[in-house]
Amino acid sequence: MAGGPRPMTRLAVTLLCLVVVLGLAAPWLAPHPYAQQIREFTTTAPQPGFPMGLDDLGRDRLSRLLYATRVSVLLAPAAATISILVALLLSALAATPSRTLRWSLSLGNSIFLSLPWIFLFIILRAKLPLNTDPVVSVTLTFALMGVAGWAVPSRAFTASILGMKDAGWLLQARAAGLKPWRIATSHAWPHLWALALAQFRILIPAYVLSEASLGLLGLGVADPMPSWGNLLQDLQHPDVVQANPWTLAPLGLLVFVMICLEVLAPSRKVAL
Repeated sequence: MAGGPRPMTRLAVTLLCLVVVLGLAAPWLAPHPYAQQIREFTTTAPQPGFPMGLDDLGRDRLSRLLYATRVSVLLAPAAATISILVALLLSALAATPSRTLRWSLSLGNSIFLSLPWIFLFIILRAKLPLNTDPVVSVTLTFALMGVAGWAVPSRAFTASILGMKDAGWLLQARAAGLKPWRIATSHAWPHLWALALAQFRILIPAYVLSEASLGLLGLGVADPMPSWGNLLQDLQHPDVVQANPWTLAPLGLLVFVMICLEVLAPSRKVAL
């Protein structure tokens, strides 16, 4: 696109940056701590000082939404980074001359793609005590997603790396006597960078949705730490939603962010 980013792309980037800033500034913008219970109010409806009302435990919904944004939006890229790094490391082994090693990596990749990871999350969550530290639950949730998600980008990286083995520039670099690490860092990595960036941008919305789905099932970030996933649990109670429509705010914000990420998705740019 010679004319620069399209207006929709610029708008999506601006809105996503605004959401990220809101998440980062949650400790300063939130009127109350996310776990503080305010028991002197008998109603959960919006009221002065609590524009989105309180949940059934007396916690400010606005404060919890801001902190949930911080968890869901900021840690999804961290999980995507873990997946990309693991995928790059394992895919680099595909360049070795050992056919047995390449076959083993291909088999491991296929096994990871076929595993029902939802059951692993169920087992992990069942092993955690009810009073698990919120930071531990957040770390485990996104770390496990990052480790489990390496197989998809690994296939793309492996195909790209194998395609480089007979490339003219690689043969010239070897003929010039360059060491393998120099070839990898100065020549191979620039070819992989665009692919790695595209895979990274694909994984972010996938992990945002994964966390929301796990949280909705009670398998993600543990209470009282808020995330979009566990805030969506209120939607399972139609009477609560009818009494306080603000319970739909996490769902609306999730849809809003997913639309922005879809605008920025690599496939969307190719279509344009």
